Amino acid sequence: MRHATATPEGDQIRWVELPGQEPPRVYVHGLGASSPAYFTEVAVHPLLAGRRSLLIDMLGHGISDRPTGFNYTLESHADALAAALTCARVAGAELIAHSMGGSVAIVLATRHPHLVSRLVLVDANLDPIARTPASSGSSGIAAYSEQEFLADGWGEVRDRVGPHWWSTMRLAGREALHRSAVHLTRGTVPTMRELLLDLRIPRAYLLPEADGPLTGTAALTAAGVSVVRIPDCGHNIMLDNPEAFARATAAALADRDQGQQAAREARA
Repeated sequence: MRHATATPEGDQIRWVELPGQEPPRVYVHGLGASSPAYFTEVAVHPLLAGRRSLLIDMLGHGISDRPTGFNYTLESHADALAAALTCARVAGAELIAHSMGGSVAIVLATRHPHLVSRLVLVDANLDPIARTPASSGSSGIAAYSEQEFLADGWGEVRDRVGPHWWSTMRLAGREALHRSAVHLTRGTVPTMRELLLDLRIPRAYLLPEADGPLTGTAALTAAGVSVVRIPDCGHNIMLDNPEAFARATAAALADRDQGQQAAREARA
């Protein structure tokens, strides 16, 4: 396990690192998740293995510290990741980032461009989200006030999300979980989608085929973002269909004509 100080108060981000060739790959999890739990299987897949890989947990999550004084905005998450990557002597990394982690990765690439050379976004949040009390995701968590969530709301969320997600969500600090969800639903200004469109690095967006067309696909494609639909999976693509995920991710990272090649590889 590696670690780095990520805040002026001394809070530490931790990660599991797999040795290999440069440039490095950095795997970033979603809300209430953990990168080692969600990405280890695909990181060692023959199509993706052999590169230096950091399976990193954001502040408040997994094996990283859970400071209660941290605000957990997307920008602050990105800056904390930047501090950790700088300490690890990472530059020009290929980021593979899931869900909320994808939103943070977009902000990271915008605020700290020297750290990121490519983005593979995995069903990431691109737009603000309406708060929905009955939801088991970020919109349901953000529907509580922080006081309500810390009192009884976290238990209600636990019962809604089920044992699989709760197995990693229970590791997150409760303030971290709530504040991260609130700021994810609010998004950024400009939005994550607008930031993504403005980036000038290779970018791919993977989503479940069953979800149907991604909103704004035409504009994303026109801006050079490869949009790839993955069969036989839900939101957790890397867990539900690791073989197709590895093929699509490897194609997106290796091929400049990402769109057509990644789509072919995902369906092979």
